[in-house]
Amino acid sequence: MSEVKAASASSNASDKIARDFESLLGPGRVRQPRDREASALGAVLEPENKDEICEIVRKCEADLIPMVAVGAARTLSQIRTRPVALGVSLARMREVIAYEPEDMTVVAQAGLTLEELNKRTGQRRQRLPLDPPRPDLTTLGAMVGAAKAGPLRLSEGRVRDLLIGLEFVGHGGRVARGGGRVVKNVAGYDLMKLMTGSFGTLGIITETVFKIRPLPEIEELAIAPFDAAEHAFKAAAALHERLPLLHLEVLSAAFGQQFGHPSSWITMAAFAGNQAEVDYQRSVVAEELGGKIALITGGRVAETSAQLRDLELEGAAIEAYLAVLPAQLGRCLASFGAEYIAHAGCGVARVFMPAVEGASEASRTVASWREKAHQARGHLRVTVLAAQLRDGGPAFFDQVNEGAMRLMARAKKSFDPAGIFNPGCFVGGL
Repeated sequence: MSEVKAASASSNASDKIARDFESLLGPGRVRQPRDREASALGAVLEPENKDEICEIVRKCEADLIPMVAVGAARTLSQIRTRPVALGVSLARMREVIAYEPEDMTVVAQAGLTLEELNKRTGQRRQRLPLDPPRPDLTTLGAMVGAAKAGPLRLSEGRVRDLLIGLEFVGHGGRVARGGGRVVKNVAGYDLMKLMTGSFGTLGIITETVFKIRPLPEIEELAIAPFDAAEHAFKAAAALHERLPLLHLEVLSAAFGQQFGHPSSWITMAAFAGNQAEVDYQRSVVAEELGGKIALITGGRVAETSAQLRDLELEGAAIEAYLAVLPAQLGRCLASFGAEYIAHAGCGVARVFMPAVEGASEASRTVASWREKAHQARGHLRVTVLAAQLRDGGPAFFDQVNEGAMRLMARAKKSFDPAGIFNPGCFVGGL
């Protein structure tokens, strides 16, 4: 009975919050969570501009209502142990504010998806060369907040390398800007670096400014199967030593079948340039990979690259990001006993554990991975944890040293003194 009363009280509280914010925003702008949102959010608000977001933040601070910005809610649904009271969707804020093809810069609202942006810039044969999984679901704000990247990180860098400005709404409903067209950093903080990878714990990103780059003239992709992981990593290392590749991956045997090679480890290497550059790179790739190579050209390159970008191990109990020195990556992954997608030239890998028996085993598994990552002078962050493993399961972030923890706690207190922005979703439970 007590559980029924608690559920009823929670429902009544959610209804009251929804009514309060509907009076602030107007009808049709407060809704119930949909699909994956339901596991991470209570009511969902849909403001139309940053002034409305400022009002939302001020009300949440006054009433101590926890809230978080939301795109497609993929990251939130994968890491939150309990739903946060309010989700602030930027679905109505998806405009390209300024696009300067000659300067190769673009200013866009944070609710715009990466796919939508690249459709616009693609008309001028330009792109924002970041490739996290499912760009059709990845908003620019979420991409910055979760520091999302994909295979192209090898040649094009990460979010922080291409982001040149942003705007966000923070404490007191105030608008802050950093870099880009207007430089207005706060209290000595580098706002772009601070907000990148902050997981919505410091404010709501409303606008982004990015450098963009030309599309390659010609792009090709080579795929080669191997009967052992060490051979796949050895081939990848040789290619990385000789060529400035677009991206370079090693996939564990669980993913080989998706590229026509069941039970094989796969090395994938993409290269681009003008005709002479591509001809030379192709000859080097063929020399290093031998007769095993399958060459993807023309329109099939984009299709295969998208398949690689969006790879998932469906139903995995644990997914994590491992980052170590590139020379240590293959050895470290071999000790994990897991499946993986390794960005071999960067020392980064997405690691998957298909199944574990309960939260205790999940904690032991992640603790073992972390110990091995630390021994390789790297770190590991859990990115996906099955819902039944989150209570009593492993922490999503590595434990940091006391000095770093104090610094992060001070930043959190400075930017979010009321503790309303996505509480409990950062290092040390911040």
